[in-house]
Amino acid sequence: MNAFTAGPGPARLRRAGTAATMQPIQAASPTTRPGIARQATARSAGRGAPAVLRALGALGLVGVLASAALICADAAARPSELVPAREGGWPGWLAGPLSGLGSGLSRDGFQTLMLVMCACYVLVLLSARALPLPAIGATIVLVHVVVVLGPPLISQDVFGYIAYARMGALHGLNPYTHVPAEAPGDPAFGFVGWPFKHSPYGPLFTLASYATAPLGVAGALWAFKAATAAASLGAVALIGRTAARLGRPPRWTVAFVGLNPVLLVLAVGGAHNDTLLMLLLAAAMAASVTAAAARRGSLARAAGALVAGVGVKVSAGVVLPFLALSPPQWRERLRALAAIAAWLALLAAIALAGFGSGAFGFLSALGDQQQLVATHSIPAETARLVGLSGTPGWWRHLFLVAFAAVLAYAAWRCARGADWRAAAGWSTLALLLATAWLLPWYAIWLLPLAAVSGDRRLRGATLLFCAYAVLIHLPLADPLLVPARHLVHHRLPFPVPGARQRLELSGFEVLHHVAVDLRW
Repeated sequence: MNAFTAGPGPARLRRAGTAATMQPIQAASPTTRPGIARQATARSAGRGAPAVLRALGALGLVGVLASAALICADAAARPSELVPAREGGWPGWLAGPLSGLGSGLSRDGFQTLMLVMCACYVLVLLSARALPLPAIGATIVLVHVVVVLGPPLISQDVFGYIAYARMGALHGLNPYTHVPAEAPGDPAFGFVGWPFKHSPYGPLFTLASYATAPLGVAGALWAFKAATAAASLGAVALIGRTAARLGRPPRWTVAFVGLNPVLLVLAVGGAHNDTLLMLLLAAAMAASVTAAAARRGSLARAAGALVAGVGVKVSAGVVLPFLALSPPQWRERLRALAAIAAWLALLAAIALAGFGSGAFGFLSALGDQQQLVATHSIPAETARLVGLSGTPGWWRHLFLVAFAAVLAYAAWRCARGADWRAAAGWSTLALLLATAWLLPWYAIWLLPLAAVSGDRRLRGATLLFCAYAVLIHLPLADPLLVPARHLVHHRLPFPVPGARQRLELSGFEVLHHVAVDLRW
C-alpha cells in the first residue's frame, strides 16, 4: 500500500486536530456560575493579600522608627543607667539635641520600647517582599539619623576610642603600651569605662582615630557617631547590592540587616567600631561576587577588605580562610592565599611604622581581655546552669575546643564546594557562642554573612542570637539569667589624681586583672 494513501487526508487531519484541541478547552473552561464565582474570589484574595502585607509592613516600619526615636529622646532627657558615660558628667554635647523631647528612660520603659521595636522588626521581615524598596531604605536612613542624635547607649567604649586617640596624638603615649589612667588630666578621662586597659583595637583603626584628637572630646564623640552610622548605612547598601547580584531578595535582605534592633540600638547607638568591621566584611563579599562573575577574577580586593577588617578588630580573621577556599580551583586558592599574605604584610608594616616596637601590643591586650568573663556569655551562663562555681578555665577551654571543631568542619565543607559565606557565618556564630568575652553588639558580625549566604538556618540562628543579645538587657530576663549589675569597690594600685574609686562592671565578672586590685 502506498504510504501517501495509507494515512488520512489533510482535511481529516485538520478536523481531527480541531476536535482534539477543542475538547480539553471545553473541559477546562467551566461556564457554571459557581465556578465563575470561585475564580473571582481567588483573584480578589490574591489582590488583597499583598495589600494587607503592605499595610502590616508599613506599620512595622513606622514602629521601628518611632520606638528608636522614643528610646533616644528619653535617654537624652536625664542621666540614667542606660547611658554609662553619665559618670563623667552630663554636658549638653553628651545628651545631644534630643534632650528636651523626652521624659527620661527607665529599665522598664527601655524594655517596653525594645520589645515593640523587635515586634515591628519581625513584622517588616514577614512583609518585606510586599514593601517598596525606597520605603525600606528611607526608614533605615531616618532611624540611623535619630539614633546618632541621641546619647551613646549601653556602653562607654566610644570614649575609650577617644581616650586612646588623644593619648597618642596629644600626650605622646602609645595606647598599646600605656593606659588612659596615665593621662588623668585629659578631659576624656572621666568618661572612660576601662581606664586601666591597653587598647585592644587594630592598628588601622587606632591610627585613623588620631584624626579626631584635635576636635576635642565633644567633637570626637560626634565624629565617631557619624562614622559609625555611615559605616552601617554603607554596609547595608553593599549587602543589598550583593544580594541582588546573587539572586536573593534585596528588600528582605536590606530590612534584615538595616532594621535589626541590635545594629540600631546597641551598635550604632553605642557608636561601636563593629559597624566598620561590618562594612569591610560587606565590601569583601561584594568584591568576591565581582571576581566570581569575571571568572578567574582576582580576589585581591576582597582579601584587602578583610585584612583591613583585621586592622580594626582581629576577629575579622575568622573569615579569611573561607575567602581563600572560595574558588573551586586550587590554583586560584593559592593566589588568594598569596593576596592575603601580601595584605597582612602591608598591615604589619603600617603597624610598625605607626607604633614601633609596641605595634602588636593589641594582641597582648586581647589576651588580657580574655581573662574577663562577660556575665551573660554562653560559657558563663552554662557554667551556672550546671552548678559550677564561677566559670573555670577548663570549662571555657571546652567551648574553645568546640569552636575549633566547628571551624575545621566548616573549612572542610568549604573546600569541597560549600558556600564560603555560609561556612564563615557558622564559624563566626560558633566563635560568639564559645567566647567568654561576649558583648552583645558583637552579634552584628553575623548579619552580612547570614544575609548574603541564603542559608535559612543560618539566618534563623542569627535572629535567635540577636534576640538573646537584646534579652540580656531587659528586666524580664532577670528571673532566667544572672542579674547583670555588679558594683565592685576597689583600691587603685597607684594614686591617680581625680580617678574614681569605684568601677562599675555592667555585666562583667573579673577573673584576673594585672592592673586593678579588686580585693574588698
